[in-house]
Amino acid sequence: MTSSWLTLSGPPDTGLGALPNHTGHDIVPRAAVREQRALARSQILRATSGNSPIPPVFYHSISRHLSDAYESGTYLKDAGSETSSAPPNPLTDPAAMDGMMAGMKTQMVMMVPQMVIMGWINFFFQGFVLIKLPFPLTLGFKSMLQRGIETPDMDVRWVSSLSWYFLNFFGLNGLYRILLGGDNAAADQSQMMMASPFAGAGPQAGQPQDYNKLFKAEKDNLAFAEGLYKWVGDGVEDRLLRKYGKLS
Repeated sequence: MTSSWLTLSGPPDTGLGALPNHTGHDIVPRAAVREQRALARSQILRATSGNSPIPPVFYHSISRHLSDAYESGTYLKDAGSETSSAPPNPLTDPAAMDGMMAGMKTQMVMMVPQMVIMGWINFFFQGFVLIKLPFPLTLGFKSMLQRGIETPDMDVRWVSSLSWYFLNFFGLNGLYRILLGGDNAAADQSQMMMASPFAGAGPQAGQPQDYNKLFKAEKDNLAFAEGLYKWVGDGVEDRLLRKYGKLS
């Protein structure tokens, strides 16, 4: 009865432990999102320029508007301020330090509940055997499926309580994406668990993207895409009539 209860409660417990990581994920500032979306708009416009669904008048208008905005720095998070070409020192830049601390807090919010649940299962249910897999396995799976049980003669198909926890922990990413959406922090917790607490924050915080340079480079790319532009509706009447044999 106890093993059945633990088998059924394992996935919900693991999922509840991942929710703080999802709900505690940092909110990106609106100005930073505006920078990213402005760059994405231009990239989408260029990617479809060879067979664009946008009529020529609107395409050239959007392209000119984006080029002028990139030149004037309208979409920059710190519009009007001078940006240095050298990357800021993460130890002296307050924004970089905040980014590093935010990454560490996100890691801790995710790790602490999972460690508590793992310790709780290991303390109260150490040595419990929960389920037996319905398919044969080789001896190489024994150490993975029977953690906490030192019995060399047990069939490999039996799964211990601690191994059942790890299987749920690393195997519920698909369920997280269905329940919480594809872009959520909990879905990537297994990868974050194996990474260093500074891995997610170090490179991004120490070397942030220079959107001023990116915007100026994107302006040149837009000018190049102008020469490749072709409207998908160009000559659509003749193509439609030719398709149905009304025009030779």
